[in-house]
Amino acid sequence: MTRVKDLETRLERMEQQLGVYQRISRLMVRDLSLSATLQAVVRLVTEFTNCDSCLLYLIQEEQLVLCSSSNPHPLEIGKVRLRMDEGLTGWVAKERKMLAISVEAYKDSRFKAFSDLPEDTFEAFLSVPVIARNRVIGVINIQHRMPHRHSGAEMELITTVGEQVGCLIVLARLSGTAVEEANHVDLVRRGVLPLGKLEATDGSDGDWQ
Repeated sequence: MTRVKDLETRLERMEQQLGVYQRISRLMVRDLSLSATLQAVVRLVTEFTNCDSCLLYLIQEEQLVLCSSSNPHPLEIGKVRLRMDEGLTGWVAKERKMLAISVEAYKDSRFKAFSDLPEDTFEAFLSVPVIARNRVIGVINIQHRMPHRHSGAEMELITTVGEQVGCLIVLARLSGTAVEEANHVDLVRRGVLPLGKLEATDGSDGDWQ
């Protein structure tokens, strides 16, 4: 019975993961603003991980800027900024690696606190880079108020989400007119959109504690 229960649990988790990928895929074909896209991603990640906070940072002028949050932070959106080598978030962006801390994340030597973000008092921290065309364009942070041991399935899925979201954000930044007017055949001829070849993202293993 224990083995059957374990198999049922694993199957249920796989179905949940597939559902996440499908929902991200559907976002790619919708005509949404960048802010609406980011909010949809944050909501999706929050639902899957059952976390207490999800923050999404994007890189702008060599800084990580808070652009979306699962918890209301109207005054902090666009204003909370980190250098690329600052805090746990900056470390993830610079090293292009996942970071998972199950307890007392705020005691990590790399941690940087913001008095306006209550999430800085949360115990558990999981962060992955957002990657597009082999470049880090942002970071997704997932936090739990209480200690939380991140499962392998959870870390694997969030890493994949970071890769998918990168492409989604690039699409969201394009206007509908730009997409319609793009000469896709010409782009292929110039080698911008090579047929039959996918550009690989960084395959580095994630770090977790």
